[in-house]
Amino acid sequence: MDELVCQDLVELVTDYLEGALGPAETARVQRHLSTCDGCTAYVDQARAAVRASAALPPELPSAQAEAQLLDIFRTWAGQRDR
Repeated sequence: MDELVCQDLVELVTDYLEGALGPAETARVQRHLSTCDGCTAYVDQARAAVRASAALPPELPSAQAEAQLLDIFRTWAGQRDR
């Protein structure tokens, strides 16, 4: 299997952090991280962002925002079905 480049790691970071990659792909990411300080820092920052966002209290959208989002979704879904 070919070696991972930084751009590939950026595309895989969410799945990597969620443990959603298969064993071979996880090994590729870990090999890359063992030699790339920039990507190691990127993954550490992503982990910190996940931890920080998990500590935030849940916030529900206002009734107006919820209505707007539903309208947007219905418009999108209607266009998709055409």
